[in-house]
Amino acid sequence: MLVWLAAWGVHALLLGLGAVPAFIGATLVGAALSAVYERRWRRVMVAAGFPVSLLMSGGPGGAPAWLWLLPLALLWWLYPRRSWSEAPLFPTPGGALSTLATVAPLPAGARVLDAGCGVGDGLRELLRTFPAAQVEGVEWSRPLAWVARLRVRGARVRQGDLWADDWSAFALVYVFQRPESMPRVWAKACAEMAPGSWLVSLDFAVPDVAPVASWQLPSGQSVWVYRPLRKAASKPAN
Repeated sequence: MLVWLAAWGVHALLLGLGAVPAFIGATLVGAALSAVYERRWRRVMVAAGFPVSLLMSGGPGGAPAWLWLLPLALLWWLYPRRSWSEAPLFPTPGGALSTLATVAPLPAGARVLDAGCGVGDGLRELLRTFPAAQVEGVEWSRPLAWVARLRVRGARVRQGDLWADDWSAFALVYVFQRPESMPRVWAKACAEMAPGSWLVSLDFAVPDVAPVASWQLPSGQSVWVYRPLRKAASKPAN
């Protein structure tokens, strides 16, 4: 938003020189400022914000300004405000969990949870890795849960809050969260999961906790495997 506002500010300052110089100058500023982002898709999104918004503006020959409300409403529906503090929608890469069964073997019929399953890419990988398991997914966004349910027929997908979910019945829980969320994930796993269960995280490690195993993917991402340690209940004072 700051980059887009800066581009619009430059556009306003240069309008006295003409529409074309103002457009070129503002677009160049947006492109230059987008270079601070590492991921290519984010750079493209930030750099394209000003020219796209100008073309979509309500000026002569442009689309009506209210048209911006349509993608905003769609985004709000797909990604409701309650989930803004959670991880953004990033798919689990194909083959990311292909060796997990050798590190974290599970008996037939074991329950496996993708906590925050998005549109189901992680569910697909879990089903490939543990074909005899009962794979489930929970997703706060109702539309994304619908999509995951349609895409992954072999898994049970429900709409719900992963933090309010009870993990005690699951032999393995898979998460693709954010670095800031991992201490909370670990605390929940240790409080609820049974001894001998597994916690698997894509990309982000649990701070100050040694994993049972970890490996790097061709994409540069990493898989981290942990054994949650259930904390003993404190004895009441005499």
